[in-house]
This record gives sequence, C-alpha cells and structure tokens, in this order.
Amino acid sequence: MKKNNNDIDFVQLWVDGSDKSWLLEKSKYLPDLDIDDSIKRYRNWDNLHFWFRGVEKYAPWVRKIHLVTCGHYPSWINTEHPKLNLVKHSDFIPEKYLPTFNSSSIVINLHRINNLSEYFVLFNDDLFILQQLYEKDFFQNDFPCDKAIFNKITPRIPFSYNIFNNMYVINNHFNKNDVLKKYFFKWFNVHYKFKENLLFLYSFLSKNNSFPGIGNHHLPISYKKNTFKEVWNIEYDWLDKTSMNKFRTKEDLTDWLFRYWHIMEGEFHPRPIPGKYYGLTKNNNNNIYNDIKKQKHKLICVNDTDDDINFEVEQQKLNTVFEYIFPNKSSFEL
Repeated sequence: MKKNNNDIDFVQLWVDGSDKSWLLEKSKYLPDLDIDDSIKRYRNWDNLHFWFRGVEKYAPWVRKIHLVTCGHYPSWINTEHPKLNLVKHSDFIPEKYLPTFNSSSIVINLHRINNLSEYFVLFNDDLFILQQLYEKDFFQNDFPCDKAIFNKITPRIPFSYNIFNNMYVINNHFNKNDVLKKYFFKWFNVHYKFKENLLFLYSFLSKNNSFPGIGNHHLPISYKKNTFKEVWNIEYDWLDKTSMNKFRTKEDLTDWLFRYWHIMEGEFHPRPIPGKYYGLTKNNNNNIYNDIKKQKHKLICVNDTDDDINFEVEQQKLNTVFEYIFPNKSSFEL
C-alpha cells in the first residue's frame, strides 16, 4: 500500500489526574495487589497546550490529531477544530475492558479508533515538538522510521517485566539469526552509532538464536495500524489478558511489542527518531530547561520520573520556558 501525502495521524494520550470524578472511579477499582500506581503516572503538568502549539507550528502537515482520554478534556480545547478527533476510551476500547487505568490496555487497542489513518505516530503528554518536523521523520517508503539495535533487559521493577514479556513473544515467533541474515543492512546501518553496529556484529556471529532485547526510546513511535491487527490475531489471549487488567501489572504486554514486530519483519526504515530524552528529578533540572529554551532538539521528552520532586516548583519552571518559546495560542485553543 502506498502512502498518500497528508495521511499521517498523531495520537496523543492525556489524563487529568486531578479530576475528582476520575479519582473516585479509580479508587473503586484499586486492588490490594502489586500494581504500578505511582503518582507520576497521573500528575497533570498543565502544559498539553504547548504540545498543540508545537504541532501547529512545526508539523502542519498532520492529517488528524486523535486526543485520547477517559472522557474529560482540557477546558481550553477547541472541540470544533477540523483536525481534532476527541476520543473517549468507550469510543474504541471494548466494553469488557472498561473502565481502565492501565496505559498498556489503552495503547494496545488504538487500532480500533474510528477514522485512524493506517499510518500514525504515538505521542505521550511528556513529548514536545521544538523544531520543524517532516513526514519523512516518521515514515519513509511506506515504513515507520525506527532503529533496530540490541539491548539487554535491565531488571527494573515494574516495567522491565513488561519488556521481558514482549521479548518472550518475539522469541516465540522469530529466529534471531534468520531475521539478521534477511535484514542485515537494516540492523547494521550507517544511521546507527559505532557501538550499536559493533554490538550487532557480536550478536550476528553468536550462535544464540534468541533476541536478548531490543533498544527502546521514550520518543514518538511510528506505527502502522495493520501491525496491531496482525499481532492481535496471533497473540489474542495475552493481549486480551493485558486489556482486562485495570492497572499496569508485571504480566502485561505493551505497545512496544508492535514496534518489535515491525522490526522483526523488516517493515521499517532504518533511521533514529530525532529527539532527546530527559528525566525530571528532585535535583537540578536547569540543563533541561536551557535545552528547551534554546530549542536544541526537534523533539524532547520531559519525563516525570520522581515522585519526590517539588512538583509545583518544577511545573512552574517547565511551563515558563514553554511559554517563552510558544507565547501565542494555537487554533486548537479557545
């Protein structure tokens, strides 16, 4: 299938963690189990409008923006914008999975969104656009732009369990040596760092036919809807079980499985995503704010990584610098 111009969609996930109705609903389902319900999963930094300003200024070619929430929306959003599709969980997630507070459950069902393009880019509300973006930054030759590199799974509770689950599925369906031989120059590529290519050669010569892990990034991910459908058809039971979990658990699969899948099948264009990841901590974050102010990167992730940060102080600092580079409202705002 050939991609037409202007048929790439953006999907943005958002939750207002201060919404009293949402908090009450969430409290009804909180189990006394080992789940990931950290406060940083739901804190509202009140800066989603800066993401929309970045889209309008630096990615005006996007076909549609699908804003996915449980049903609440920012008070400032222009609901009549022709490029905006407001999507409630109940609009696309099967009823038996609802309500859900599990981001994995939400994301692995995105292919069910009505009028979602075959080609879409998944964002999160901690990802921001700071420079001009082009369609070729996300898709080339009808394939998602991505980076096939090896990585070991580091035991980190709880998310490492989910990555391990993804790799378990991959190794059940793909032979490492067969994949590397078939798509050699997608794994060994001039766009990758020297150490990454060196690690590939080591793995290529290894007699172990299993993948130890795939390198991940916390930046927008380019997807094809058909990849979701294909993997659901093959791994329905586990994806169904993940979708049934109201909160994130160690047993879940994640949407990264779909990313690994298109890499295994060679359905990607070797090219790193042009962006930078930062984790906000309780220590000095001035380098992050300086990079944003100088707009050093096309894309930036400002990840809420620490429950113990002075939230109000860091929120004000972060939003002040975003206001500096995006002082004018977008047409997505009232």
